[in-house]
Amino acid sequence: MLNHEKNIIELKNITVRFDGETILDDLNLTIRDGEFVTLLGSSGCGKTTTLRIIAGFLEPDEGEVFFDSKNMNGVPAHKREVNTIFQRYALFPHYNVFDNVAYGLKVRHVPKDEIRERVMEMLRLVNLEGFAKRSVAKLSGGQQQRVAIARALVLKPKVLLLDEPLSALDAKLRKDMQVELRNIQQATGITFIFVTHDQEEALSMSDTVVVMNEGKIQQIGSPEDIYNEPQNAFVADFIGESNILDGVMKEDFKASFSGHTFRCVDKGFAPGEAVDIVVRPEDVDIVKPENGMLRGTVTSVTFLGVHYEIIVDIGGFKWMIQTTDYAGVGDTVGLSIDPDAIHVMKKSKYSGLYGDYSTFSDEMEEMNQMSEELAEEYAEELAAQRAEEEEEEKDDASGGSAEEGAGT
Repeated sequence: MLNHEKNIIELKNITVRFDGETILDDLNLTIRDGEFVTLLGSSGCGKTTTLRIIAGFLEPDEGEVFFDSKNMNGVPAHKREVNTIFQRYALFPHYNVFDNVAYGLKVRHVPKDEIRERVMEMLRLVNLEGFAKRSVAKLSGGQQQRVAIARALVLKPKVLLLDEPLSALDAKLRKDMQVELRNIQQATGITFIFVTHDQEEALSMSDTVVVMNEGKIQQIGSPEDIYNEPQNAFVADFIGESNILDGVMKEDFKASFSGHTFRCVDKGFAPGEAVDIVVRPEDVDIVKPENGMLRGTVTSVTFLGVHYEIIVDIGGFKWMIQTTDYAGVGDTVGLSIDPDAIHVMKKSKYSGLYGDYSTFSDEMEEMNQMSEELAEEYAEELAAQRAEEEEEEKDDASGGSAEEGAGT
C-alpha cells in the first residue's frame, strides 16, 4: 500500500563537480512515495545529473543519497530498486515486443508462467495488447516508447526514472503520451521522476515540479504554485510568459509600478521595499485608453489562433498581452489589471534580467527584416538565373540556325 506521506528518496547536500565546474551545488530534495515529480530546467541546469545520482550511475562528490531511509552512497545501480527510461529507448531490434518486455525477467530467472502473466499485464497497461509478436522495428515511435515503459515497469521498481523520453516524438504524439504516462503512473502508484526542459510537459503531468538552474533548485511546488506564485524572476520567466517589472511595495496590498499604484493581494513586505512585479500576459485586459490604469502604444500584433499576442509600449517598457480582443499596430490602448493578477516577489540575482519584451519586439522586427532581405536576394538570384537560361536558349537557337544554314 502506498503512503504518500512517506519519503522514498532524499538527497542531502549533494554537490557534483566536473573538471572544476560545479554541476550540482549543495542540492537538497525530498521525494514522496507514489509521487510524479518533474525536474525542469534548461540544458546544463543539473537535472539529468540529479537523475543519474538517484539511479546510481554517478556518485556525488559531497552529500548523501537515501532510499527508504537507507544510505545508498556507493550502492551500484543494479542493486537499487529503480529503473530508467532514456531518450533512446534501447530496444532490441531483433526481438519482438513480448521478448523485449520479458528480457529483464528472463535475466532474473523468473518462471515462464509468471513471465507471460506479467508481460501480458504490462502490455494491457500500455495499450499494446495484441502486439506481443510484433517486431519492434515495425512499431511507431509512440508504440516503441510504450514497449520501453512496459519493459521498465514489468520489473516492479519502486521508482521509475524518465530522462526526456518524449523529446523524439512529434508534437501531437508527445501530447498523447503525456496523458498516457500520467495514467500509467496513477494506475501503478509507482514514483515517477521525470526530466524535461519542456514547461508544458511539467505542468500537465506532475504532482510536484522542481525548477532548476545553475545546479541549484530555484523552486519546488505544485504546477499551480510554480505558475501562479513564482519565487523569483528566473522561475517567472522560464514558466510561461511574464511581464516582470521593477516595483515598490507601498504597504500591504498596495504596489507601485509603471508610474501607477495598484491594489494587489500580497503582504508582508517592508513599506517602500523594492520588489519585482509579475503580471501574466493573459491576465491583462485591453480597454479604451480613458478606462485604462495604464496607457500605451501597440507595436506588434501576432495572431496565434485562439488569441492575439500584442506588444504594448508603456514608457519604454514593452508589455506582452494575450487577448481575444484585436488592437492594431499604432493604436493607443488602455490596460486594466485586477488585484489578483499582480504577483509581488522579493528582489533576487535574476532581477532586471527578464520580463521586458523590447528584445522580443526587436528580434521579431529583425527576423521580418531578414525575411524581406532574403526574399529580395532570392528574387534577384532567380531573375539572374532566368536571364542566363534565356541567353543560353538564344545561343542554342542561333547555333541551330547556323548549322541548318551550313547544311543547306
